[in-house]
Amino acid sequence: MFEQIKHNMENIAGIAIFPILSLVIFFAFFVGLAIWVFGYKKDKIEEMSQIPLND
Repeated sequence: MFEQIKHNMENIAGIAIFPILSLVIFFAFFVGLAIWVFGYKKDKIEEMSQIPLND
């Protein structure tokens, strides 16, 4: 079954761009997420960590 899918995919023109595009989107998302997480201010993280403890 996989051989049929592989054969059909090989016949589609320009199909090679999709794995590359997927990798770029995946990589850009996680790099952006890492920048966002490490760019957070320490006092804001401390403030958010106290929210569940406040009444």
